[in-house]
Amino acid sequence: MIRLTSRLKETSAAPFAPATETLDKVVSGFVKRAFDIVASLIGLILLSPLFLFIAILIKRDSPGPVFYWGPRIGRHGIVFKMLKFRTMYETQRSYDGPRVTCKEDDRITPLGKWLRDTKLNELPQLWNVAIGEMSLVGPRPEDPSISKTWPTSVAAELLSMRPGVTSPASILYRDEESMLHTGEVMRKYLHELSPDKMRLDQLYVHYHSFWLDLDVILWTAILLLPKIRAFSPPEHFLFVGPVSRLIQRYVAWLIWDFLIVLGSITLTGLIVRLVVPLNLGWQTAVKMALSFALLYSIIGILLKNNRVNWPKASSWESGNLWVTWLISTVITLGYYYTQFGFTNLRTMGVILISSMLALMGFTFIRYRGRIINGLVSRLEAIRLDARVPRERVLIVGSGRTAEHIAWLMDHPTYSRKFRIVGFIDDDMRSQGMKIYGSKVIGRVADLRRLIKEQDVGLIILADNQVAQFHYREFRDPVQYQPARFVVAPDIFGSLSNLDGTPRPQLAHDPMKDFQCRYCLARSTLYLDQTTIPVKQASHTKE
Repeated sequence: MIRLTSRLKETSAAPFAPATETLDKVVSGFVKRAFDIVASLIGLILLSPLFLFIAILIKRDSPGPVFYWGPRIGRHGIVFKMLKFRTMYETQRSYDGPRVTCKEDDRITPLGKWLRDTKLNELPQLWNVAIGEMSLVGPRPEDPSISKTWPTSVAAELLSMRPGVTSPASILYRDEESMLHTGEVMRKYLHELSPDKMRLDQLYVHYHSFWLDLDVILWTAILLLPKIRAFSPPEHFLFVGPVSRLIQRYVAWLIWDFLIVLGSITLTGLIVRLVVPLNLGWQTAVKMALSFALLYSIIGILLKNNRVNWPKASSWESGNLWVTWLISTVITLGYYYTQFGFTNLRTMGVILISSMLALMGFTFIRYRGRIINGLVSRLEAIRLDARVPRERVLIVGSGRTAEHIAWLMDHPTYSRKFRIVGFIDDDMRSQGMKIYGSKVIGRVADLRRLIKEQDVGLIILADNQVAQFHYREFRDPVQYQPARFVVAPDIFGSLSNLDGTPRPQLAHDPMKDFQCRYCLARSTLYLDQTTIPVKQASHTKE
């Protein structure tokens, strides 16, 4: 066998050093590597007769070795030798020519054209997978001379993973050689194909998961079939394919719902047994849990609960969970009644109580992120009140914009830096009342006094009507120093005109010529950054 000497100096040190990985990435990497080892070894064993047959054909087709070892850039920038069946004539011209080939390339042997069309020449890379140089799925490895053209940031991202035998880019560009023509191969590849392949590889690095790998392997196998080869799947189907959809939208929720129902039945049974005799048995409990979970999942599919992205779902979406639960419970109780009547009301009571507990579990598991974040925010606020100095904030207004600002300030990102000491509202009935989590502690006329008493460092004007009535006072924010003054944009007021209804025109609109030098969007207050301009500590900190 002849090994092609790399044009880059092969070293044991990686040009792109591995970054510190989180526990999730470590576990994901372990699962991916374990799957690679098992699948590649099984593939090498099962395909060994095919390998032998192809080796005989290559030897008969043209003189030269059976395999080609090509230099490729691997994980962390380490160059390795990628194994393929030889598809070119064994001449120096084959090694000295362009690093990318096209259909008309006369260096390719007749058998090599067939091997390339069927992608059988790529199968020996299972050996690279088995020894850890490659993965079944990952960014396709490039020749070192081509990888030198990559931007540094892109190279660091793509080389953070093992290169793959197949990838989303390989699927979309499976007929890459047909897109290139003699005389412009390298120019077109580097300027048109390579940038888009890099983009697809970056998407894979961002979205990669075990289920995505199965999707890519499935698409690769399907699109090699002659009658389906011409089909080009939409890009988003490559990253969220049949396997990912099945697992994430159906199987995962079925498993969660089954475990929740089983836990509810177990808990209910244990409590009931403390009062009266009850012997359902584990087999009966598992059957009941699986049946109810399946029924709940089927009804949920009909109501399109599986199409809801629950971490970002509105509170109203929980209504579908209640409807699904109600229908499932009624059907379950009805079935039990038709089979056994009212001979065992105790068991029917267990079913009803278990289903109610299960509903609580269904709701929690789907809204768990929001619920847990809310609890963490409250606990964090209690801890911060006692230990960490934060900038004290007054919000002027009590409408929807003020509510939105209060909600943002309650987010863990901002609650570590700011603390709302109260709201300012001219409505007499609101004085001393609690709104959006904080008290209304005064009116606009009390602002100067409250700044001193509460040691306020930031005032947020979040009410357009208040701004109109007190235009003269807000026109010169300097008078509120040492507190800073920012204006929240009237988003809701802007949205109210989208239906085409004209806003009522005032005879004199004082805000018409208001120079918004202190608007929140233009001020130096960047709520989403760690570096925040802070005034003197005596006026801004608790």
